[in-house]
Amino acid sequence: MAPTLWLLDRATALIAYGALFLATLTGILYSPRTATKFGIAHRAALTVHVPIAVFALLMMLVHGVLGSIDTWKVYTGASPAPTFGTTYLLVGVAVGIIALGLVIVAALGFLDPRRFSRPWTPRLVHALAYAGFGFATVHVVAVGTDVTGYVRAAVFAAAAFVAYVLVLKLLVNKGYPEPSRS
Repeated sequence: MAPTLWLLDRATALIAYGALFLATLTGILYSPRTATKFGIAHRAALTVHVPIAVFALLMMLVHGVLGSIDTWKVYTGASPAPTFGTTYLLVGVAVGIIALGLVIVAALGFLDPRRFSRPWTPRLVHALAYAGFGFATVHVVAVGTDVTGYVRAAVFAAAAFVAYVLVLKLLVNKGYPEPSRS
């Protein structure tokens, strides 16, 4: 059972991270303030953001359950410990739990906006998804025992691209660059 559990845990992790990347990216472009500046990317985000975000959250939950069982087996000695040690594994798992918690709270900001009052507006609470993506990225790199070489580079590239698009959106929303005057 242990190799199957490990494989299912890793498979759901890869799917969850890919879906979370797409949900975060489309979430950046989802805002009505981006409609005129990002055109087709904004329209695509309107179409796919919510279904991808729901899928990402579900896959994160499945990965969380499988990962918890796998971690418990490692902790109790029923499965072999990773080469980096049990303490490091538990810290990495804690980072993953923080990521999941932030994404759940971000989803609640969208699903139940009346729950949040000033200064914690639903929009601000939903922005916690960016922090959730950041913590998920740290979790992937920290405890993804099979994340090496090209995969690690791809995870860093994905995180850098999300940061780039987020900064680009913030600059465009602030009016940069200014339209050229002919």
